[in-house]
Amino acid sequence: MKHKKLAKELGLSDVYAIATGAMFSSGFFLLPGLAAAETGPSVVLAYLVSGIIVLPTMFSVAELATALPRSGGTYYIIDRSLGPMLGTIGGFGSWLALVLKSTFALIGMGAYISIFYEVDILYVAIFLTIVFGVLNIVGAKETTWLQKILVAALVTIMFFYIIQGVFEVFSMDVFAVAEKQFTPFFTEGVFGFFATVGMVFVSYAGLTKVASIAEEVKNPDRNIPLGMFLAIGTAVLVYVVGVYIMVALLDPAAFREDLTPVATAGEVFLDWLPEPGGLILVVIAAVAAFASTGNAGIMSASRYPMAMARDKLMNRHFATVGKLGTPHWSILGTVVLMLFFLLAFNVAEVAKLASAFQLLLFALLNLAVIVMRESRIEEYDPGFKSPWYPWVQIAGIILSIILIFEMGVLSIFFTLAVSIASIVWYKYYAEDKVERQGAIYHVHARLGEFKDHGLEGEMRTILREKGLRQEDPYEELVSRANVLEFQSDIDYAVIIDEASKKLADKMGISLDMLKQMFMTSDDYTAITIAEGVALNHARIDKNVSPEMVLVRIKEGYSKQKMTSSDSDKKKDNTMHSIIFFVSSKENSGQHLRILAHIAEMVGSTSFLERWCNAENEEEVREVLLRDERFIRIILNADDNTQQYIGKMIKEVSFPGQSLITIIRRKGEIKIPHGITVLQEGDELSIIGEIEDIKELKAMLKK
Repeated sequence: MKHKKLAKELGLSDVYAIATGAMFSSGFFLLPGLAAAETGPSVVLAYLVSGIIVLPTMFSVAELATALPRSGGTYYIIDRSLGPMLGTIGGFGSWLALVLKSTFALIGMGAYISIFYEVDILYVAIFLTIVFGVLNIVGAKETTWLQKILVAALVTIMFFYIIQGVFEVFSMDVFAVAEKQFTPFFTEGVFGFFATVGMVFVSYAGLTKVASIAEEVKNPDRNIPLGMFLAIGTAVLVYVVGVYIMVALLDPAAFREDLTPVATAGEVFLDWLPEPGGLILVVIAAVAAFASTGNAGIMSASRYPMAMARDKLMNRHFATVGKLGTPHWSILGTVVLMLFFLLAFNVAEVAKLASAFQLLLFALLNLAVIVMRESRIEEYDPGFKSPWYPWVQIAGIILSIILIFEMGVLSIFFTLAVSIASIVWYKYYAEDKVERQGAIYHVHARLGEFKDHGLEGEMRTILREKGLRQEDPYEELVSRANVLEFQSDIDYAVIIDEASKKLADKMGISLDMLKQMFMTSDDYTAITIAEGVALNHARIDKNVSPEMVLVRIKEGYSKQKMTSSDSDKKKDNTMHSIIFFVSSKENSGQHLRILAHIAEMVGSTSFLERWCNAENEEEVREVLLRDERFIRIILNADDNTQQYIGKMIKEVSFPGQSLITIIRRKGEIKIPHGITVLQEGDELSIIGEIEDIKELKAMLKK
């Protein structure tokens, strides 16, 4: 069953807003005083250490989300790497933990609103849950629009707050403040400090939730990791400096019992504002923080049941994308679960229990990177790769396990209960519906066990959807490709021989080796990738630039002549295009991305018609080029192209990195060099970035 995909509407600012909004709420506006009671002034260091400890998981999630940009984030990643049973645990656990965190945030928002207005906090939280739920159903773009406003207000006020607080601290005797407020630094010793690290660590846990909306992010290879890095930088700065200000300015005993320390500290150094201006600013920031956490939480949480329903782990209705482009049943289910917790439990207490589960998920995410890398799946092609692999991941796993034991018996019991319930659900509801195994079976395959070939196909689809990277030389590759024309009665061995000669000459490799690869290896047998189009590709153990040969047979060529397989001979397809593509094994990711893009280009409905009707080699190549990155011009003394006539190519200035790839002169093809002199009547094939080609077209129209 095919499911409608969510539109890619979210940019870098949306990713930043969601990741930042998911981290700011109780961790800053409620927790610092309680944490200080456990360790004293070293609470400042605890927030810094926690921000450092979250980095391994952030690196892992950034890598996994760029390789697997699908709704469901943690669930989808764990399912595809470690298998559907652990995926079920990750899915239900992530959903439950994020629902509890979001619900608790809305309770906190009601508490801050009650500073100025006498309201029932529970009713405020219920009302806000429904409002944010409706907004999420209306559309992801509308949801993130509000999210950006909330985060912009929060960050602006917090930076103002921090600047004012730092000025206040440094207007005093810094050494006297340090001696009075920061001594003793560790009031409860090393164990008390690390217990506090575990307590405040969950303040950063929301950072990874951005992976759950990865399917809706434009250019995920850039926007997801960059958005996460900017968000963690903002969070660490605000947390560490903000808590430092609170410790420096507030009475230690009062601070450790204060549930609104941000507001209390603000009253000390924002007293120059008209009363109660400072308090109003802090309350606005707190409301924005809790609202952004609740809003982003509903958006992120709702993608878990959607992704699980796509994979048959939950009722299929949760996967439905409505007319507004959002998973309305999944959002509705998330809102109903939040309302249930609000009405049936003490949310503050239950939300704390989910902390250990967050840490378990962090450990599994770090393990997932190791599994995906060691599976050696060629289609695993992350746009961002975690540095210092695998030591970063091993550190992330060990630190997560250590912190789990700092969470207390009840939190560990809650984690075990959710895990067992998820396993029971998988065994009795989903096991007979699921056929995939996960990338861990590819690791097993290296030890003589099984492979999950369906995962490779799924990841090829992801490669096609993600498209080429900026460094992939697709346009240049096509522009310099040889074009060969054959009649329909030609022997396929002759086609391979001629294509191999062209490739061997260009690449400086053995002709016999190429022919052998194209003719005998199962891995490189020509495969049909679209109606009338076959692809024969190879990778060699040599560092060479990729090359391509395009074969056109206008009258059509029988696929039976191209295969020795009896099963293929039973069905006769007519081929008009055979594409030969060779690159180096040293860049397998680029090879697969180019293959995926070729498949996308030849899959268009007009491809065969344009291919067969092309009048010359340039037009054949143009069929495979993206129009927005390519232009063909004829130099004429009567128009704006006259400025190029008589000049050497090295003297010609085109916008940006635009490049002349082919010159057609009097019916002959010339390969351009820096000293080639352009002549009137030359046809130039030029490739470049989208904006550069637009600029060139505009220049030539003037």
